[in-house]
Amino acid sequence: MRRSDLVVFLGPSLPANAALRIAPCTVLPPARQGDVWRALEHAPRAIALVDGLFESEPSVWHREILDALAAGVAVFGGASMGALRAAELWQFGMVGVGEIFAAYRDGRLLDDGEVALLHAGPEHGYRAFTVPLVNVRAAAAGAVAAGALSRGEAHALVDLAERTFYMDRTWKTLLARIESRWSRGARSRWDGFAAAGLPDVKASDARATLAAAAAFARSAAAVQLPASAPRPASSLVRRRKLAGAARKAALPAATGVRGAALAEDGLRRALLAGLARSLGLAPSASDVARAEARWLRERRVPRRGRARFLTRMGMDEVDAARLAEDLALERLLLEEPSRVVPDGPSEIEGLAAEARRLGLAAGRQDGARRRRIR
Repeated sequence: MRRSDLVVFLGPSLPANAALRIAPCTVLPPARQGDVWRALEHAPRAIALVDGLFESEPSVWHREILDALAAGVAVFGGASMGALRAAELWQFGMVGVGEIFAAYRDGRLLDDGEVALLHAGPEHGYRAFTVPLVNVRAAAAGAVAAGALSRGEAHALVDLAERTFYMDRTWKTLLARIESRWSRGARSRWDGFAAAGLPDVKASDARATLAAAAAFARSAAAVQLPASAPRPASSLVRRRKLAGAARKAALPAATGVRGAALAEDGLRRALLAGLARSLGLAPSASDVARAEARWLRERRVPRRGRARFLTRMGMDEVDAARLAEDLALERLLLEEPSRVVPDGPSEIEGLAAEARRLGLAAGRQDGARRRRIR
């Protein structure tokens, strides 16, 4: 298994070196919007989404996770942002892992703030400064099971933690405020319980998420999408994908004659394909396969070089499938124009119209054959 086979978004839930001890992987910072799309450039077999940003940056988008799944990349989520997204998308093929995911999925946890915490930046390894509410709940339950706290004392601790802003929620602050609500001796019993180490359910779930994703990456399994998986991305999503820096690097500048001509050709093809879809036309799987094969031949891409070519062009499997379908629909319209409009134009009419546009008179037919018509 190569490190590029598994991409992991990790931050305060688990140190990067701990992730690398579980499996070879590419560790990336907590995910923000667009990062899952960008991660597809690594051509991974699986993605493990653990940590993500939610206030300082726009959060990772559901659509990019669905696009990764559609591209044949398994996406596992747990512990933090990964648990939230998995609870929302498990019915569409994302794999949720761990206690926190299960609690959100089953409705036992509802608030996103359950996993929120304040942490350092990348220069300090995203070290956590505060404690997430899920860890307080786990510690309170463990203290009751160990006889260190009564149920009432544990409830008081959780209640205080719920009413404390996540950026202020530290064990030092909680314990200083809770002692007045605990019976005599509860603090010493708690200290004895805590001396053995407080439970960290986020870290445990993060390890489980990485292990599950690594097992898939090592296997020969393929992503199985349920029937409920959404249809191809909307125009908004396609534009957002192209707005990413990595996508823009693969696009020529849309300035000057060359850029304007490319934009017009691409728009014309997209309009034809959109018209075909609006008319209810759909190419067969073999039509799409032939269209892609023709495109790759035109670009002189060898069969074994397809994946490298797509990466160089900033495309994933979803992008390639969309382009091949557009090309197939364009071919379908050109071959069967009568299906598009009543009394549709014939091929000879198309030839005559274009020859007239280019100024190719009938008496110059021989010369026209030698000219490259664009």
